[in-house]
Amino acid sequence: MSKKLFRVALIGPESTGKTTMCLRLAKQFNSEWVPEFARSYLEQLDRPYTIEDVLFCAQSQLLLENKIQQSAQNILFCDTEMINFKIWLEDKYKKCPEWIEKTISENKFDLYLLTFPDLPFEADPLRENPDRREYFYNLYKEELEKRNFLFQIIRGTNEHRFEAAINSVKINYSF
Repeated sequence: MSKKLFRVALIGPESTGKTTMCLRLAKQFNSEWVPEFARSYLEQLDRPYTIEDVLFCAQSQLLLENKIQQSAQNILFCDTEMINFKIWLEDKYKKCPEWIEKTISENKFDLYLLTFPDLPFEADPLRENPDRREYFYNLYKEELEKRNFLFQIIRGTNEHRFEAAINSVKINYSF
């Protein structure tokens, strides 16, 4: 019988090192990772995005996750997940479709690494909320607590963050 895939989601506000962390963790654990679909999609968009674009990104993120998950062994790291879309939609459009809520409940990750906004903000054309990172961090934390999901707060310098993330995975995943 094969071992169950241990799924780890990185979530948190903008510019808190999620992508870098995800890449490093996948390399550290010799595993697969799922990039953030919305970033590549929105970078190519030649107009302001709409709620339909965000919903398309959410659906595409799930498809990408399912595809990569098929070849993953032992551990899978995801650069984003549906809680991110829920918070994004509720903040920007004041609504979130029921299917996203349902997916969050039914597609629970084994561990969530919640990145604290204590790194300097790095601006880029897609980042919209440099002054609201702590606000969003609190929304993510409340959502994880409300659902009683297993999570670890990741904070500090880049190396300290990385070591904390490695330790959290090792503590919660039996090799």
